Amino acid sequence: MATTVQASPKTAAIPMYAVWGAAAGLVGGIGMGIWMSVSRPMMDTAMITMVAGLLGSTNAFVGWLIHLAIAIFAGITFGVVLGQFAQSLAPAVVLGLVYGVVWWTVGALWIMPANMGMPVFDWNDVTASSLGAHLVFGLLAGATFASIAQAMGKHTSPARR
Repeated sequence: MATTVQASPKTAAIPMYAVWGAAAGLVGGIGMGIWMSVSRPMMDTAMITMVAGLLGSTNAFVGWLIHLAIAIFAGITFGVVLGQFAQSLAPAVVLGLVYGVVWWTVGALWIMPANMGMPVFDWNDVTASSLGAHLVFGLLAGATFASIAQAMGKHTSPARR
């Protein structure tokens, strides 16, 4: 006897939103990584090498690998959690900017400094520059997600689902 599993259209869209989110996270991560590669808010040290410090390294390439892995994960999460609301450019950009601030708060103000033995939730030149980097991520990830949704012809409002 064969069993058929049916998924609602909303549930069936989750893998698609995850893939779009991964691509959006990669684009946002590249933009943010460029910011972090040129920003030197502390002792002439690029922020991307600070990311490498999460694995005990000072190598910028290692920093890029860690950063892009986190960015892709963040993009997938954006797509799964907010994808249904981020299919038009304006809402996607707003959601992306807010999402960037959330990641800045959790990652740059709490997790990263805690892992590196630094004060958490501290406002300084590094965290200020990091906020700018996270806003770049959110802007690019949101805009990319909406662009992919529109290009794929899935531009529908959440109310019509």
